[in-house]
Amino acid sequence: MILAAGRGERMRPLTDHTPKPLLKAGGRTLIEHRIESLAAAGFRDLVINHAHLGAQIEAQLGNGERYGVRIRWSREPDGALETGGGIFHALALLDSEYFLVVNADIWTDYPFARLNQRIEGRAHLVLVDNPPQHAQGDFVLTGGRVQTEGAPRLTFSGIGVYHRDLFRDCVPGRFLLAPLLHAAIAAGKASGEHYIGEWRDIGTPERLAELDGALAARRSS
Repeated sequence: MILAAGRGERMRPLTDHTPKPLLKAGGRTLIEHRIESLAAAGFRDLVINHAHLGAQIEAQLGNGERYGVRIRWSREPDGALETGGGIFHALALLDSEYFLVVNADIWTDYPFARLNQRIEGRAHLVLVDNPPQHAQGDFVLTGGRVQTEGAPRLTFSGIGVYHRDLFRDCVPGRFLLAPLLHAAIAAGKASGEHYIGEWRDIGTPERLAELDGALAARRSS
């Protein structure tokens, strides 16, 4: 599942008329970069949620055939459902017991193929070094298990594998994913890994421009 329903407030005015996943870097939209990396890793069945200007995303991507994938759409009401509510809303479209979820607005060279397998527990989180805009981090990784207390702290990358049971007691509506992850961690049912490769949170126009420049430099080198 690719999460693409956010309003992109920090990206305004770019997102006033264009949904954040369709903003471009390196000549491709952010979400196309993500779809292509998932397809290359062997993921063929994708669910994408959307809300703000979501019709534009559907028009751009279609059924996914030209990317070598099949896309099913999880349409959310205006204002979206937050991450937890959005995933829960899409569960009927997610066929497997375990499923990968990734944010549309990140750039990474993470090898997604390593997540195309079963996990133990209810969640497996990919953690990265803390970026300047999130220096406090989110979680601690100890012996492959995610913890909420301790040091050094790492940042959740927006890449995770979840078991359907993570959402077992949820009800439809708008809610965050974080409390569900904290409950899984407290129960000892959350594993993780520290990825030290390239990862960027493309959350502002400045970071989008930086990524675009970096990709342009690679093409010309």
